[in-house]
Amino acid sequence: MAANTTSNIALPLNGRVAIVTGASRGIGRAIAIHLRSLGAKIVINYASNSSQTDLLASELNNSSSPVAIAVKADVSNPDDVKALFDRAEHEYNTPAHILVNCAGVLDPKYPTLANTTVEDWDTTFNVNTKGAFLTCREATNRLAQGGGGRIVLISTSIVGAALPGYAPYAASKAAVETMTKIVAKELKGSGITVNCVAPGPVATELFFAGKSEEMVQRVVDSCPLGRLGEPKDVAQLIGFLVSDAGEWVNGQVIRVNGGFVV
Repeated sequence: MAANTTSNIALPLNGRVAIVTGASRGIGRAIAIHLRSLGAKIVINYASNSSQTDLLASELNNSSSPVAIAVKADVSNPDDVKALFDRAEHEYNTPAHILVNCAGVLDPKYPTLANTTVEDWDTTFNVNTKGAFLTCREATNRLAQGGGGRIVLISTSIVGAALPGYAPYAASKAAVETMTKIVAKELKGSGITVNCVAPGPVATELFFAGKSEEMVQRVVDSCPLGRLGEPKDVAQLIGFLVSDAGEWVNGQVIRVNGGFVV
């Protein structure tokens, strides 16, 4: 496949190590594949789906030395997050240069706030908000040791749309967006940029879960381009942000949604 081949031409991410959390499927998987196509060595993080992650790593590894490894870690656990960065550093003999935190959960029941349980609220915030905090915190220390780098946190366009049924999810991601803007300022002088990418509706398992065909069609009809997003639509933007070409974009929340009504 084209994504796991590189030529002698200097690719924009040659020599750089990228940690992508939540990379076993969906948008995270597409990001891992795209960053590898740009020359990066990849750390594919997953929480539970080892079979899909191992398969992706084997697809990307087409050389004598590993260019992709699968690492299990719970992003809401600080010890796991530290171990994830340790493994990247040990495997590739260099601090990571790039973090893309894509791990996230969404309650497929789409409850109103009145029907949201404390347990579901806590689960959402543990992964989406605490996970972003822990991975970002680790990256601010580790990437700085490597002479600068790129941090990209994934949010959602639902923060702007404020749709009923998404209160826990949108609230958990709104916190990430605010954190992004502050951390970018706190890292002044480090050479590290911090941005937040907020996809609209993207055709993934996470999006389709719990939705009827009618619900999906209503979402499609609300987009000026008349389609759902594809994981590659998000991955290509992130590829730009983490490259040298994206250096002047910092502290931003970018809604990549095809003009989805927000």
